[in-house]
Amino acid sequence: MIASISGVVKATTLNSAVIEVGGVGLSVFLPARFAAGLTVGTHTEVFTTLVVREDSLTLFGFDRASSRDFFELLQTVSGIGPKVAQSALSIYEPEEIAAAISSENSAALERIPGLGKKGAQRAVLELKEKVSDLAFTSRSAKSSKTHWRTQLHSALIGLGFTARDSEATIDSVASELGSKVDETDISQLLKMALQNRGRG
Repeated sequence: MIASISGVVKATTLNSAVIEVGGVGLSVFLPARFAAGLTVGTHTEVFTTLVVREDSLTLFGFDRASSRDFFELLQTVSGIGPKVAQSALSIYEPEEIAAAISSENSAALERIPGLGKKGAQRAVLELKEKVSDLAFTSRSAKSSKTHWRTQLHSALIGLGFTARDSEATIDSVASELGSKVDETDISQLLKMALQNRGRG
């Protein structure tokens, strides 16, 4: 298994990046919030897992090892594949998903694109005992807040928002947080944006 790669970011999309490692450009699918925080030309480390199918080999990447491990754990649930697992980690940190599962908060899990009510209930049923044994590693540093609007906009577009809806939702989050917005982690901003969208 390719457990991690380290190299220069050559290109990014809403949910992927090309990382050059030893002169070879590797295409890696990423959670939207992680992809939004990458900058072309900078060096990054990505924790990866290779998903093997009969007709494809797909590399998925994450900002820390615990996110990768949780991505793999989510796929042990009946009906959850790589796409839904990646969507889950686009809007929630692993700790937040684990907390929702432990507290049987299916409503929070239902916000994950592609999961649905029944999928959320299955996740709680099948993972409640497993998540209690997990240990999570902290990030070494928070994402830069200088371009939080751009990062959040890219993440929302990647989750299916129109440009207009994305800007309106971002304005709502900025208004709600005020000066605290620059101190808030991008993943928390994304969660608030989705919650505001749900109330709208």
